[in-house]
Amino acid sequence: MKLVFAGTPEVAVPALDALIASDRHEVAAVLTRPDAPAGRGRKLVASPVAERAEEAGIEVLKPAKPRDEDFLARLREIAPDCCPVVAYGALLPKTALDVPARGWVNLHFSLLPAWRGAAPVQHAILAGDEVTGASTFLIEEGLDSGPVYGVLTEQVRPTDTSGDLLTRLAFAGSGLLLATMDGIEDGTLHAVPQSADGLSLAPKITVEDAQVDWTAPALRVDRVVRGCTPAPGAWTVFRGERLKLVAAKPVPDHPGLAPGELAAAKRNVYVGTGSHAVELLWVQPQGKKPMLAADWARGVRIAPGERLGVADVR
Repeated sequence: MKLVFAGTPEVAVPALDALIASDRHEVAAVLTRPDAPAGRGRKLVASPVAERAEEAGIEVLKPAKPRDEDFLARLREIAPDCCPVVAYGALLPKTALDVPARGWVNLHFSLLPAWRGAAPVQHAILAGDEVTGASTFLIEEGLDSGPVYGVLTEQVRPTDTSGDLLTRLAFAGSGLLLATMDGIEDGTLHAVPQSADGLSLAPKITVEDAQVDWTAPALRVDRVVRGCTPAPGAWTVFRGERLKLVAAKPVPDHPGLAPGELAAAKRNVYVGTGSHAVELLWVQPQGKKPMLAADWARGVRIAPGERLGVADVR
């Protein structure tokens, strides 16, 4: 089939690579978000998908909005049979959805109808799911509500961050998307309506959502740190400034500490929660690079009884 692939971040690149390597399909063009400012210099940088497409000599389309007439006209000229999508980052209007004869097919990183929305992997970790996965489905105007072509499952490991889990799903999901394209072309694969049971939503995780509540149980603190890593990054307050929590782990046998109370040893830093303590492994002070929590603690010289999260920062 002739394809127009839509995607933007690094997580979409494995699927694009799988489609490019296929001898059954032609990636005629790539749709991605416009170049965006990045780094300290805030220079405009092309998306990872755009960079990969340019390396492969594939036409790249970067409309400000997918309803732009110039983009829609070019899409009609290309006349794709199908448009596979992975984390494109913008809603597709009906005028675009109607162009490919076999529709737009999205690779979504959850077992639909669970975790419809922008942050399914983060919410799976925050909720403590033991199993998640990926789904391919036909895009319609509702939020991730279209009929499903195929699914795969993936175990959520106890130490997974959202970044770890998303990376595994991106590579496994690339095979699922390719198999879906093959099945659609063959006519052997038909989309099945989503179940009405098990529906849950996964809205974008905000910076405010990522603030750690030290009165919560250690299990919840652990999930927030892992679920918000690498983005937006779990954080707390120390001496009036934000402290990013890069890695931590629950320590059930550590002596009791009050919520947020710090206890520093030579190589370990512990914090009290609403249940047992957690150990801070890596932190990132404001304006600095990530560092071992023990090195940070030696530098700031934690006072007895000093706590995290005692003042809000906005």
